[in-house]
Amino acid sequence: MRDWPTKTLALGGDYNPEQWPRPVWDEDIELMHRAGVSFVSLGIFSWSWLEPAKGEYEFEWLDTIMDKLHAGGIAVDLATATATPPPWLSAAHPEILPVDRDGHTLWPGSRQAWCPTSPVFRDYALALTRQMATRYHDHPALAMWHVSNEYACHNLPCYCDECARHFRAWLQRRYETLDRLNDAWGTAFWSQRYTAWDQVLPPRRSTSFNNPTHVLDYKRFSSDALLDFMRAERAVLDEHSPGVLVTTNFMTLSGFRHLDYHQWTPTVDVVSTDHYIVDALAHPRSELAYSGDLTRGLAGGAPWMLMEHSTSAVNWQPTNHAKAPGQTIRDALAHVARGADTIGWFQWRQSRAGSEKFHSAVVPHAGADSARFREVEELGRIAGRLGELVGSRVEARVALLHDYQSMWAAAGPCMPSSELDPLEAAHTIHRLLHDRGVTCDVVHPSADLTAYDVVVVPQLYLITDEHAAAVADAARAGAQVLVTYFSGISDADDHVRLGGYPGAFRDLLGVRVEEFFPLGPGGEVALTGGTGTWWSEHVEVTDAVVLESYAAGPLSGKAALTRRDVGQGGAWYLSTLPDDDRLGRLLDDVLAAGGVTPTVAGLPTGVEATRRRSGEGSWLFLLNHTDAPQAVPASGHDLVTDGRLDGVELAPGGVAVLREG
Repeated sequence: MRDWPTKTLALGGDYNPEQWPRPVWDEDIELMHRAGVSFVSLGIFSWSWLEPAKGEYEFEWLDTIMDKLHAGGIAVDLATATATPPPWLSAAHPEILPVDRDGHTLWPGSRQAWCPTSPVFRDYALALTRQMATRYHDHPALAMWHVSNEYACHNLPCYCDECARHFRAWLQRRYETLDRLNDAWGTAFWSQRYTAWDQVLPPRRSTSFNNPTHVLDYKRFSSDALLDFMRAERAVLDEHSPGVLVTTNFMTLSGFRHLDYHQWTPTVDVVSTDHYIVDALAHPRSELAYSGDLTRGLAGGAPWMLMEHSTSAVNWQPTNHAKAPGQTIRDALAHVARGADTIGWFQWRQSRAGSEKFHSAVVPHAGADSARFREVEELGRIAGRLGELVGSRVEARVALLHDYQSMWAAAGPCMPSSELDPLEAAHTIHRLLHDRGVTCDVVHPSADLTAYDVVVVPQLYLITDEHAAAVADAARAGAQVLVTYFSGISDADDHVRLGGYPGAFRDLLGVRVEEFFPLGPGGEVALTGGTGTWWSEHVEVTDAVVLESYAAGPLSGKAALTRRDVGQGGAWYLSTLPDDDRLGRLLDDVLAAGGVTPTVAGLPTGVEATRRRSGEGSWLFLLNHTDAPQAVPASGHDLVTDGRLDGVELAPGGVAVLREG
């Protein structure tokens, strides 16, 4: 394998030289040196420039900039350029265009206007990939291949006839027989029994609710269809450019849920992701931390690559807020604190035209003589000093389970509450742990849970028998397991586990839930020690200790929080989402029972603390998310200021990275 730049924390981002006249290219490379840039992602949306007509390739401009970048000592993450077809391809083959649930064609004029299963699109895309791999495999600037871009950002799900044909083939591989399909989908209900494979369609808009397992399987199929496409491009790269690292940029921000990234990670050599602050969220900084912990979980704990984030405002929110002075550095290092060894932005130079012309960049419209560029220059100097921690891993003793397929099922039709986000409990618990300076690994249920002292199972609606057994094994081995409401309800076919909720965890927890009592947005129920929100349940205790009860309403006196000793550990059940104060006290109890302490004792409110470790070395990240100075009882050599600190005084919005010891 060729080495990715690892002597310093790699810094860079998307570079689109085709948007600019050639004299700007030399200026760009000079400015990249000033900013400490060591890599760029190149060619992501360049198909129409590389192949302006069918089979007619123009590589001279890409050859030139690749040569210039190599001469400048800048590594290239080179895209296969297949993310968006050129207009000539869509005009010649309109059958490649995706179709929405109502049967409307999604026309070109934006980006990613292609059907995930189109054989025509695949042929053209693989032909371009082959040309790129053959031409640039030996180029000394090439350090990594970037396959497509942000799969499923705009073209999933597609409901066209080609997808219908591939869906039927996918179902035949999954179920083998129609009897098995009918059983899995529960087609005895509403006269939905299938007697021939060609009767099966995508879950297009119908007269009423679609079959929930049908909808779930279509989400599985859609993720698998794009994964198959990615593997096809990867196969071309492996054939014509062996030994070069391969990645594609995931989107682990909480609003993107189209792909089961857990199944995608074996196809990439480096896990990379894109993340952007969403100001409309109630807790955007906590969401950033969740995304980083999820990305690290997908990487199996290994360092990962932040392919894209923004220096300042984005262009796609109702109001696109600029980042405050210092926030460009703080946001970047927040990702490093969560395990990123590479920091990339979209994009290098802010566009003059197009849909993203007001999206921030390293070089803004104001040019290099700007506060934003000077802040990036400062980050470049810091990144140079952070090279010593490259390859280190984040320290975490808490696991929080995250499963895309469970989310898909929980968001399906006809649920007890369509207003409850499948990640509500996960995000809330993670945020309160984050506020306490306790780091979580956000992992799939198939992870080795016995490696953790605390395991959180938040709204894991769908779970297999195997994964439920692994949760129980973790408790028996000594972990404190906290299971929340609406977990363990269904199996892999989205069939309800009978006998009382939370089916898969009923024996582990020693409780039996007879009925759900959803509360809805803004709904509350009194508890003996606080207030419950969003959800409540009729809980009967079979073998557990009641720690909290409902204090009003139809469930008054019923258990809201229980605990049961299990082997060397314990199993806790929470049947509502308490207010932050009560939930925080519960988490303190669970952490104490598991012997988990904060990264830094006495951490001020609003300061984030995370530790990375490698061998005998450790580095403590401290990020002040408040507008006031904060004192933190910690000491070490600060790689941000390059000086020794005995007791840290963080400026408002300030950051410290301490080499401890």
